[in-house]
Amino acid sequence: MNLQGAAPWLGAILIILAVALTVLVVLQSKGNDMSSFLGGEANSSFRTKRGLEATMHIVTIWASVVFFVVTFFAFIALGQAS
Repeated sequence: MNLQGAAPWLGAILIILAVALTVLVVLQSKGNDMSSFLGGEANSSFRTKRGLEATMHIVTIWASVVFFVVTFFAFIALGQAS
């Protein structure tokens, strides 16, 4: 499988996905205080996600899976280019 010609496109897709993932994660943590965002303990109980919050959660998971797959193919393409 020759992906050498797709290397620049895969790089551009990775940048777009990285920005999108960053925005999704920051938007999801917007409702929490900053200490829980940075890894501290939050004094909140578990609750179910509903509506837009649940949709954003699922979109974040799928975007991370697509990011992983595109990264895999980008490494293959860049390895063929050298």
